[in-house]
Order: sequence, then structure tokens, then C-alpha cells
Amino acid sequence: MSQHHWGYEPGLNGPDSWYKAFPIALGKRQSPVEIEYSKTQYDDALKHLEFSYDPSTAKRIVNNGHSFNVEFDDSADKSVLNGGPLMGNYRLVQFHFHWGSSESQGSEHVLDGKKYAAELHLVHWNTKYESFKVAVTKDDGLAVVGIFLEMGTAHPGLQKVVDVLSKIQTKGEESTFTDFDPTCLLPESLEFYTYQGSLTTPPLLECVTWIVVTKPISVSREQMAKFYSLYFTSAGESPAKHMVGNWRPVQPLSGRTIRRSFNS
Repeated sequence: MSQHHWGYEPGLNGPDSWYKAFPIALGKRQSPVEIEYSKTQYDDALKHLEFSYDPSTAKRIVNNGHSFNVEFDDSADKSVLNGGPLMGNYRLVQFHFHWGSSESQGSEHVLDGKKYAAELHLVHWNTKYESFKVAVTKDDGLAVVGIFLEMGTAHPGLQKVVDVLSKIQTKGEESTFTDFDPTCLLPESLEFYTYQGSLTTPPLLECVTWIVVTKPISVSREQMAKFYSLYFTSAGESPAKHMVGNWRPVQPLSGRTIRRSFNS
């Protein structure tokens, strides 16, 4: 199974087999994890999260055959995250989602026993390193903000993303996607949990400071239906496979501490 042949089909190329090509899958710092409030620690040293995003850095949206990425120009400190557990600036490089199917929930992290319809990941890299490529090789290289999507009313901020999905139906398709500020995808409350983890897709590198926001945003069934309409497969590839269930199950905590920013 090469880097390009992993996927989400159990027994074929899914998460249960990733360790064969990526032995780090069996490591002690893998993600996602289950977060149980009673087993976390309040840390009053955690700062407020500060998002400073420039809409002009949004560049394109791409179906990569595993999810879709909204990609940003990360050549300067124009769209950055700081605060929380982080030291210094982390530049936004892309965001993507993980989701289930019309019958199942598809968030990656599980919060107090609950899975949500989907999970948004805002991916940032530590600017003390010279590039994203270098940052992913470092323990503190990335900061990923996870936000849950809960079935409910349509989310106005998400609609601009949903509206362009028809242009990237199959693997390899892309479209320009500009003038977008991802802060519109944040919930009103930014209370969070944080822990040291990994990418949740191959190569599963253990380079991520995870920041999982406790409050979800809403998403309508109509909006989620546009996610389900995408394909893992390329145009003309047979059989065509809908992009559903693109999430990794929770991994052992292996002694890690999960801290929280709130004491309630």
C-alpha cells in the first residue's frame, strides 16, 4: 500500500491496515482520541485562541480522493493562529473535513461518548520552521483546530464551501476558491481541549498539537448531502465510490494528558 493507495475501505485499504505501510500508526501519540471531561485536566495557563485570517489568502479547493482541501497561500504571516497552548505564530495552510454517511456520524474525535455528523480540521504550521514540509517532521510542527458539525440548521458560513463542491465531484478536480475567511466556521464559544497527537491520515506523523473546540457548529442535511455526493474515485473510474465514511477510529491515549481551557 503506497502513500497514494490508502483509503477508508475496511479490510482493503482502510485504517485497520494503514500500519502495514505506516508503522507509526501503532505509535503512542496517534490521533484521534476519545475525550472524556472527567479524565481531563484544567490548565489556567492556557490562553485564549486568537485567529487572524486574511480572506485574500484563500486560493483553491481540491478533491484529493480522501476529502477535499481548501488551500491557502502560506508564504507570509497573513493568516495565523496563536494563543491557546501554542508558542508563536502558526500559519493556516488548509482546512478539510471528515464525515460519515447519511446513516452514520463521522467525526474523528469522540467527545464524552458522542460522535458528530462531521469534523472540520483547520491545519496550521509553526513558523519557527522554514516550511510546512519541515514542520511536519517536528514534535511541535503543526497545530490543528478540530470543530464538530452537528446536524441542525444550515450554516451560512459553510454554504460558500458547499456551493462549489459541484465543481470538484471526482478525485483530482480543483477549482479556484478565493475571498474566504474561515473564522465564519468557528462557534461562538472557543473553549477547547488540547493534547499532543498526530495526523489522522497517512503518513500519520506525530507532529500535531490538537486543539479540539467543545461547542459544535450546525450543518443541515441538505449541506451534508453535498459532502456525500463527492467521489473518492476519479472521473471515469469504475466502480465509482462515493466519498463517505472518511474518518479514522479513535486511538489509544497511551498515557497522554488532555488539558482543557475551561473549569466548569
